[in-house]
Amino acid sequence: MTSELLDQALIEEATKKSGLIWVRGAGAPAARALWHVWHEGAVCLVGDGPGEQPLPGLTDGGFAEVTVRSKDKGGRLVAWPATVSELAPGSPEWEAAVAELKGKRLNAPDGEEMPRRWGRECRVLRLVPAGSSAPLPSDDLAERPLPSPATTRQPIPAGLPRLLARRRKGK
Repeated sequence: MTSELLDQALIEEATKKSGLIWVRGAGAPAARALWHVWHEGAVCLVGDGPGEQPLPGLTDGGFAEVTVRSKDKGGRLVAWPATVSELAPGSPEWEAAVAELKGKRLNAPDGEEMPRRWGRECRVLRLVPAGSSAPLPSDDLAERPLPSPATTRQPIPAGLPRLLARRRKGK
């Protein structure tokens, strides 16, 4: 009993404090780094819509493996199994989860319109811990980033080092 309570406390505290978690859905080839919120005993995620994070392998009624990192050092703290449920748009649970998620969503293109867009075009998922913590994965979980219009892999402009050096001399 005490071991289960300690596991639950570790899962909750680590997940609350981490800005990213790695989630591997059933059948997904690799874990994905996802932003989230901890709300009422579960992880809440939004995605699978235009401009939002993809949620591969996460299906309503399915299972997922969640790995949580340390916010300070970035190392793995705890891994835990989860059951996945999709929240119905407009339901009280959906409204509560979206209110929490909205505060954590960075760089949203549509501000106050965002919850309505999520209701039309995205999925809001709830990942509930299903049992005690699991052994940490032995592999490194490193994956090459997926292609995205949000990433740029271009050399820095030629004049940037001189500009930065000039700013440092001026201080």
